[in-house]
Amino acid sequence: MKRRDFLQVAAATAWAAAALPAASAFAAAPRRKVLFFTKSAGFQHSAIARKEGDDLGFAEKTLIELGKQHGYDVTATKDGSVFDGDLGQYDAFFFYTTGDLTQAGTDKNPPMSNAGKQKLIDAVAGGKGFLASHCGSDTFHSPGERREEQKPDQYDPYIAMLGGEFISHGPQQKSRQVVKSPTFPGLTGVGESFEMHEEWYSLKNFAADLHVILLNDTQGMTGEDYERPPFPSTWARNHQNGRVFYTSMGHREDVWTNPTFQQILLGGLAWATGNVDFKLTPNLEETAPGARVMPPPKKAKPAPAKKPAK
Repeated sequence: MKRRDFLQVAAATAWAAAALPAASAFAAAPRRKVLFFTKSAGFQHSAIARKEGDDLGFAEKTLIELGKQHGYDVTATKDGSVFDGDLGQYDAFFFYTTGDLTQAGTDKNPPMSNAGKQKLIDAVAGGKGFLASHCGSDTFHSPGERREEQKPDQYDPYIAMLGGEFISHGPQQKSRQVVKSPTFPGLTGVGESFEMHEEWYSLKNFAADLHVILLNDTQGMTGEDYERPPFPSTWARNHQNGRVFYTSMGHREDVWTNPTFQQILLGGLAWATGNVDFKLTPNLEETAPGARVMPPPKKAKPAPAKKPAK
């Protein structure tokens, strides 16, 4: 792996320190090691784009700085060959990725091998933590129509581990996030709900054993992607012996510096790495009974009017 493609905590500066939570409510003891994987085989989000050379993306800088402040050694890389190496050194893996990561794809960085993908899934099943933000659900899609549910035995193994899958999204807008697990780490003081301006994902293929933390209230949202009952936007689940945490938030750079987002993210990180315990209970049917109702098929755009013949 090229040195410039594998960046350690020392690469981060203190530029984001003012945006961090004042107290380390989830400080690690001992320090935990996290691999932040930001390869884009599909669309590359601006939050993880590197302008030139070793200059880190915005989300990479933010997570590394959060780690420094709260007891995590975060390594950021876009090089998929890392998964052919020693995964035992990491306590958790954090994905901000798109597409089929076994392909070089959009950013042309080295892809994961199929064996590396399996090593990751096995590592999580064996007890490692796994986290994903936003487009981590737009990664390794299951075969089949995008706006249809698949059967669990048809899920891509990565999606089966994560617990849900991206369908599509509409325009960026405010949405009310309803707290369904107020005692989950990181949710203290958040209240019954909050609003966030974000690019909200419409999601499907939810694992039956999800512990829903936040519910996306679709009432009043603009766009056909949200013409459906409320559905999970942040959750946790156990993948055999591993701990998995996902949040749909994270598209916008101002979300990465939002104190509520950071608090929720740190709570998920603390739980996924085993620094705090929380007894998960499946609550998908209770909290989101309409979660498997799909948005309507996308309306075909009208064909442009033909110009009259001269």
